[in-house]
Amino acid sequence: MASLRELRRKVKSVKSTQQITKAMKMVAAARLRRAQTRIVGARPFAEKMRGLLADILWQVFDVDQDGVLTPSELDHPLLRGKADGPRGLLLITADRGLCGAFNTNLIKRALEFLKANADRKVVLYVVGRKGRDFFRRAGASVKGEYVGIFNQLSYAQAEIIGHDLIHFFGAAGAADVTAIYTEFKSAIQQKVVAVPLLPLSPPPRPVTARWEPPFIYEPARQQLLEGLFPRYLKGQIFRALLESYASEMGARMTAMENASKNARELIAGLTLTANKIRQAAITKEISELVGGAEALA
Repeated sequence: MASLRELRRKVKSVKSTQQITKAMKMVAAARLRRAQTRIVGARPFAEKMRGLLADILWQVFDVDQDGVLTPSELDHPLLRGKADGPRGLLLITADRGLCGAFNTNLIKRALEFLKANADRKVVLYVVGRKGRDFFRRAGASVKGEYVGIFNQLSYAQAEIIGHDLIHFFGAAGAADVTAIYTEFKSAIQQKVVAVPLLPLSPPPRPVTARWEPPFIYEPARQQLLEGLFPRYLKGQIFRALLESYASEMGARMTAMENASKNARELIAGLTLTANKIRQAAITKEISELVGGAEALA
């Protein structure tokens, strides 16, 4: 059995760890609130972008105005892929650990994707140090690495990733590009999702009144689409980055809360054991004193 001194040393060590986990929980909670605010703030832009793209897209490509976009009408490189081409995978993980099974679940989902496409070439793009390090150790070839972007996350990072994916999709004649990331539900609930990024899926046809005339765009609608399609894709990537960052903070906050709770229970158990040892020592000393007094009597 451990001595009283050793137990007190363990209690002191666990208390120090508990202070760290509590501080990390508070930091994660503050960052989570900021991340949620950014997600809410980005929604109006995404909705307007989607509406504008839908309005122009259906006017340009739906030539016969039948409400159906056929493959022959979808005449744009980002709207169609090559069936027998390679597949792209964008995996968004975290740069740090101490967030429960957050990174493990993402890597597991990516491995399932790679296993399901074992007979095809898959080009891997990884966001986050954890995912990058794992696939490096596994000997996998990583086409694009994006590490340390969550410290100052902005739309600029999404533009870089989007540019690389568009170049790969066009130059390699790719079939599609899929993003695997964690979708934020709440601080205690996150969901790993696999979302197709490329080829772009046309937004649903806008519902407008028949008497409403179409907007007049300057420059021409076809020129606008050339600029809107990449922006639309980068907007989706930026949203995925925001969702992933918020999910990471939620997972870390939950993990640190559980760690603090476990530390509290461990401190209580060690303190109880130390008190029992101390009580047994006192009882033994009293018994010796009483025995010695009886012997002298």
